[in-house]
Amino acid sequence: MKDIKDSKIAVVGVGGVGGYIGGMLAKYYPHVNFVARGARGESIREKGFVLHSDYKGEILVHPETVAGSSRELEKQDIIFVCVKNYSLESACEELKGAVGPDTVVVPVMNGVDPAERTAKTLGAGIVVSALIYIVAFANPDYSVTQQGKFASLRIGIPGVAPLTLEAAAAEAEDPKVQAQEAIAYTAEILEGADIDFKVSKDIEADIWRKYILNCAYNVSTARYNCNVAGLRADPVKMKEYEALVYEALAVAVKKGVHVGPEDAEGIMHRIREEQADDASSSMQRDVAAGRPAEIETFSGYIVREGKRLGVPVPVSEQFYEALKEMCR
Repeated sequence: MKDIKDSKIAVVGVGGVGGYIGGMLAKYYPHVNFVARGARGESIREKGFVLHSDYKGEILVHPETVAGSSRELEKQDIIFVCVKNYSLESACEELKGAVGPDTVVVPVMNGVDPAERTAKTLGAGIVVSALIYIVAFANPDYSVTQQGKFASLRIGIPGVAPLTLEAAAAEAEDPKVQAQEAIAYTAEILEGADIDFKVSKDIEADIWRKYILNCAYNVSTARYNCNVAGLRADPVKMKEYEALVYEALAVAVKKGVHVGPEDAEGIMHRIREEQADDASSSMQRDVAAGRPAEIETFSGYIVREGKRLGVPVPVSEQFYEALKEMCR
């Protein structure tokens, strides 16, 4: 097994999430490749990449290469895909030449199905599911700002119990050994870059917990173009927020995901007590700026799955129609 420091690492999408992950990786590893188009790519090539992190400090890095397209990459050992949900398939099509049978691909994105869609589109490599808790955004000068004293990933593969890299290698006859090795390798890469993470025992449930939160948080802040303080100040908005949480929870339970009322209560406690007054969402910023937004990810998916499963989601339907109208 080669030294982990010699890993060829790619980060596709250098916005808020990809910028944080890429900045941390490039600080600690020599062979990190960014995929960034146009003026963003030119800026990083010429001046390096700057991460302003409340948690990890000011970081300036110079990736080994900055490719304008994933088609320019050679085969990689591990790839972090951090694009918007609606760009996933096109990003994966461009990535195919960089993915070998042993390449680990980690989509760190919104929604509940990026890993499944990534595996289907690539048809190669080993896909590790992931989610991240972070507040981060790209700036006009192509730097990225991470706010708050936290930024943490969860990684795993549904149905695969985590093992250390050594333990996985020792159980070479296990049919799930490749997946176990992929999880352990991803964990070593993240640990080596001082990126907070946990290996999940139930990654599907963890992904849905965050997704349920965002089905209310992203949708409400975008619909009303307000921050958390704007939601808290209005009892009607808070009641709608709660309805969005419980509708998404009902869909998850119907799908057999291991989540329950206690998860919804935790989400409500977070919005009432923990989130900063000035916190907003990426979807709110995108909708307000007239940019493409992940409406289908957070609203459309729940509405469609609710109809398919026979789960009533009337408030989600109302917000979905309103958001579509706002973005026309």
